[in-house]
This record gives sequence, C-alpha cells and structure tokens, in this order.
Amino acid sequence: MERTPLLSAPLWLPDAPIGLDDIKLQYTPAEAFSGITGTDPVIRRLLPVRADGSRYRTYSEAVAALAAPTIFENRSTYRLLRADLQSNPHMVFCDGKYFDGTDLGDAAAYEFTAAILGEISTQDLRTAIGDPCDPARRLVNVAISTLTLRYDRTTGAATFPLHRRDGARVGHAGDMYQVLPVGVFQPAGEEPWNTGNDFSLWRGVVRELAEELRGDTENYDTHHGPIDYRSWPFASDLTRALGSGEVRAFCLGVGVDPLTFATDILTAVIVDASPYDELFGQVADTNSEGSILPAVPFTAEIVERYARNEPTQAAGAGLLRLAWRHRAVLLS
Repeated sequence: MERTPLLSAPLWLPDAPIGLDDIKLQYTPAEAFSGITGTDPVIRRLLPVRADGSRYRTYSEAVAALAAPTIFENRSTYRLLRADLQSNPHMVFCDGKYFDGTDLGDAAAYEFTAAILGEISTQDLRTAIGDPCDPARRLVNVAISTLTLRYDRTTGAATFPLHRRDGARVGHAGDMYQVLPVGVFQPAGEEPWNTGNDFSLWRGVVRELAEELRGDTENYDTHHGPIDYRSWPFASDLTRALGSGEVRAFCLGVGVDPLTFATDILTAVIVDASPYDELFGQVADTNSEGSILPAVPFTAEIVERYARNEPTQAAGAGLLRLAWRHRAVLLS
C-alpha cells in the first residue's frame, strides 16, 4: 500500500476517503472457522519449554509468563469477518479476544525472526496462514489507527501528533512511531451491555482521542452501565462539531502489517483549529504508552520522512501517504 510495507486487498481500499458514518457495520454471531488458530500444532514448535519440560500452550501464555508488557490483557474485541469499502461500504464483525491476534501474529513474527537467524529452515506457520488479508484464514482483530489533523483554515496549515511507542509498555510495535491515537476496536468493558453500545467506529475513535490526546482515564466504570456518549461533555462536543463540519472523520482503507499481521482500519480526523484547541488544549508530551510529538507539520517532506526514513509502524506509514494523496478531500 502506497509504497510502504503495509499490505491490503482491493476491496479494502476505497478510491476516495469514506465518511465513517457512511460505512455500515454489522455484528453477527461467530461463524464456523476452519483457518489457523493460536493452538494449532504448526505453532507448537515455536513455543518455549517450561522448567518442567512442558511447552507453553499458546504464544500469549509464554509472553505473559516470560516478558509481559505493562498492558497485556485478553479483553473482548470485535473480530473482522468481512469488509468491502468499494461500491457498498460495509464491515461485518463478530466477538473475539485480544490474544487471538497475539497467539497467531506474534508467533508468525517470532517464526520469521528464527528463520532469519538460521534457527529454523522453513516458515510453516506463515505458509499455513496464506493470504494475510483473508479473515477466513486467521482470526482478525483490528485496531483503529487515526491520523488527527489540526487544520487552520486561515493559514491553510495542518499539523498532527505522532506517538513513539515505548517497547516496555506496549505489546506491539514497541520503539516505533505511529499516528495518534490508535486503539483496538473493542467494547469499553467486559459487561454485555457494552457490546452494542460501543459498536461504532466513531465512538471507538472518540474514546482513543480522549485517552491518548487528553490523557483521560481508560476506566469508564462500565460495571454500572454503558457509556452515555450524549452526556459525556467531550464526546458530545466532538460529535456536535462533527455535525457542524468543524470536525470531519474519514476511513481511508484497511491494512495488514506484513510481520505480525496486525490489521488496522485507517482513519483520519480533521479538526478545525479553534475546536481542536478547545477540545484538546496543550497535548502532553507523554502518555501511558510512550512519548508524543504533539505538533508535526503535515507537509510532503514530513510525510515522506516518517513514511520512509524513520522507524514507523507500517499502518502509520501507509496512512500518512494515503492522507497526503487525499489531502484535497481531507482539508476541504
């Protein structure tokens, strides 16, 4: 995708940015799955051995025991079954678990590394998975990666924050740059009333903007009930600005990291300067997952620097170049 390592499929790449509200989401019970999971025999040879001689059952179990990052929980997710962002934009999801991606994707990355180091001769897991953009072959959790642009209509200048992810705090893409915010598409809590309430790309983006740009808590006290987005001042103000056109939110595609198969819905949120400053104030230079560059110019030079020359996560690199290609629409 866009001359970056990010992988995609024709149906996952719209010809032009799509408004988030124009993508129909469908939630369905889990369907029969015949692909590769994190407990298949093809993965067992990759797992380390415990002191008693037995192997760990899954890759996530080994990570939790031997090298757990600060944030490493097997929370509920919305698992992608199908996506079409062409003539009739829609996405179909069912329920999943966060470790579904770790057990398969991180194991594949481990296998690749072992092959590069000459410790194994074949990449059987990667071969068994086949097409990484086919949700029928693997359990596909998705993150929503959002490029957040502060747009000054008076000067025509736009800036965006960038995240440098701390490898000691995160379970994926540590010590790499990424757009901000990014979060797994999942309910805000494990209680059943959250599943339908949070099944919205926009609401997922809103929560991540609050957490990563404002430093708000990730604890939404959902055991008492679902989030009331209408009475939450930040969410209601941001949604009102979306309705007035002071905020625009688009989907630019879906991409897959070639190493770990991490899958991202690529979005852009453009906020006019005045509401941006009112909603976010002075963006902090750190958050719970790393450090932040709060105001990077959205220019061809900067986009190329972070898409090509810096250690930027594949989803971030692909999204930056897509956004630059579609800048006339995003900054209209």
